[in-house]
Amino acid sequence: MEWVQRDLQSKICNLQSAICPEPSVKPAPRSEEEFVPSEVLPESPRHGYRGERAHAIVPSQVPVGLTIAISREAGARGSTIGNRAGQKLGWQVYNQELLEYIAHEGAFRQNVFDTLSPEATRWAEERLQKLLREQNLSQHPSIMDLARIILALGAQGEVVIIGRGAGCILPSDSTLNVRIVAPLNERIAYMSQWLRLTEKQAAEEVRLRDSRRAEFIPTHFHRQPGDIYQYDLLLNSSLLGEDLAAEMIAAAARAKDTARRQAIQLSCP
Repeated sequence: MEWVQRDLQSKICNLQSAICPEPSVKPAPRSEEEFVPSEVLPESPRHGYRGERAHAIVPSQVPVGLTIAISREAGARGSTIGNRAGQKLGWQVYNQELLEYIAHEGAFRQNVFDTLSPEATRWAEERLQKLLREQNLSQHPSIMDLARIILALGAQGEVVIIGRGAGCILPSDSTLNVRIVAPLNERIAYMSQWLRLTEKQAAEEVRLRDSRRAEFIPTHFHRQPGDIYQYDLLLNSSLLGEDLAAEMIAAAARAKDTARRQAIQLSCP
């Protein structure tokens, strides 16, 4: 299994270099869709091994740990903030490209499922069937595959998942559901700087990305991304900045995870 993880890491880094090459002039802000694992600190645990957990939890309890699900407006720097939160916690970060890469690479997809315990496998399947019964999940094959991967990651916990409706797929009691927003003019300015676009081009890019995301969630999960009441945290990255927003997410994750673990311990005979 270790060679699979090393191969995955190598291929992701190569893909990152091909998709997001280093600028030849002043560095632009990090991509909203950057491949995260190469950004994670070297000592961060890889998926499948998470080191010694700080707080004991009942082994049969699934999900084992908390997951952070980040929804964001285009240009609100949600991916960068999610990366920083993952670094602060020492958690693996998965964005849209990485999730889709895993879904299309059979060996890596299987590696994710192979790390699951029988209890976690059963939990993920039960959650999937519940979403289907309640008609809160599209039966499109690609969405079903995506949901299975997100549930497999969520069953183990201690991951940050950026986009792809993760907050709609995972249960609220084991998920910190975060929405990151910013004023439109600032999102356009960020997109212009990042992609080296004119203001008009950047405005159109923001509009297209917001439109695709606004269509994706209602179509496949029957929710509206703008419904603020489904989120644990709603953060304005323009007012907070990247590092403070990431620190607030990390602090909220620690607090919610601690409360969850205490509730589990109290419920045990």
